[in-house]
Amino acid sequence: MTTIQGDLAPPRPVSKLRAWFTGFGQPPRLMGLDIARALAVLGMMGAHLLTTPELSLLDPSTWGALVHGRSAILFAVLAGVSISLMTGRTRLPETAELPAIRLTLVVRGAAIFAIGLVLELLGTPIAVILTFYGALYIVAAAFVRWRVSHLLIAAGVLAVAGPPLLALLQAVTFHSNGPGAGLVLFGTYPLTVWLALLLGGMAIGRAGLERTRDRVRLLVIGVLLAMVGYGVGTLGAAAGSDAESSYPDQGSSVVASSGGSASLSESDAGSGSLLGVTPGEIDFTGTLCDDYGDGYISCYPRDAAVQDEETQTETSGWESYFVELADQDPLGSALFALIAVEPHSGGTAEIIGSGGFAVAVIALCLLLSAPLRWVLLPFAALGSMPLSAYSAHVLSYALIAGPGVFLDSFDVWVSSAVVLLVASTLWSILRGRGPLETLLARLSASVSPVAIPPRSR
Repeated sequence: MTTIQGDLAPPRPVSKLRAWFTGFGQPPRLMGLDIARALAVLGMMGAHLLTTPELSLLDPSTWGALVHGRSAILFAVLAGVSISLMTGRTRLPETAELPAIRLTLVVRGAAIFAIGLVLELLGTPIAVILTFYGALYIVAAAFVRWRVSHLLIAAGVLAVAGPPLLALLQAVTFHSNGPGAGLVLFGTYPLTVWLALLLGGMAIGRAGLERTRDRVRLLVIGVLLAMVGYGVGTLGAAAGSDAESSYPDQGSSVVASSGGSASLSESDAGSGSLLGVTPGEIDFTGTLCDDYGDGYISCYPRDAAVQDEETQTETSGWESYFVELADQDPLGSALFALIAVEPHSGGTAEIIGSGGFAVAVIALCLLLSAPLRWVLLPFAALGSMPLSAYSAHVLSYALIAGPGVFLDSFDVWVSSAVVLLVASTLWSILRGRGPLETLLARLSASVSPVAIPPRSR
């Protein structure tokens, strides 16, 4: 029996929803990386919005403190992975491709930096990471041709030698903090810490992430690094309790979340009275506060700050330099920088421990992305547009709390997370790439003579 072709019904068009469910996050894109990005964004939101007690691994009720510091570090490691994937994956870019690749990274970095500046102008107490994040993209342009071994060596040297050298530099310069030094050395996000994490992430991206055995190996490496880093920090704190007091800016100051929550640092372990205190219960009159970023500020009496300033201005050149330098205790500062493991301490132990934690999270997300695909799709959608999601969070924070107001609310965090997950999923289904990600892609395409292939990570 023959069938007339014209009698056949035309194929039914595939709906956007069905196409998204079946195609989103499929190879060559690595859905697990999108999930890890979502966890980083949601974790940073938690650091800004949640009150958390001091972390104790044996007490599950304190595990919420994991968001402090580690979320931002996960974000930085993922930045390095993304840069490697967008510049050739396991293949090093050819020499002829370098001008276009480097120009694209510089343009992306400048655009991210500009977005970060806009978010800072909203007046929230959040230490916006995007300005330094943009600077990292620009710096990364110099390393796109480096092999995995070279990237790992550089990351290891920076992680081990960077913090003590930076502590020594702070001591011998009496904590000079000009605009440039504040941006890349002595600010919330010191270059020695974040460049090590970026290079480590680039090495991960270059090594390959497609095979299951590579992901398992990455998980083992991450767990081992976390054990070493946190182990060194724990042993160092137990063996040298006096070292912490000699490290600049790491005394027994009150540490509170920039999201309005209070949190205990390791140096405040004995101050149980601070546990769970909200900003509304603390009298900040007559105090000055330094923002250490992603959830931490340090407050001290204004009179003490004035006294310190007067002491600094009394230094009379080289005649008193070495006396003042001895008071800084540069050796003690450098030693403490090796064992410092607290969030945002910038110590070697923190870089290795929290960096290993980030690597393990990435590996787990990659391993679980296939068996739990349907459950994790909304997280993957959010993670496919991290710049837009993070910016939306800062904007919503400003709208809800108002300029300069600390916000401490579990309900706000939950509702913000749900709204972002739903909104990013709908946007991904209907429009695809996030709005700010689309802007970056268009800016890069407008200035680059040769386009970098679409992101497939």
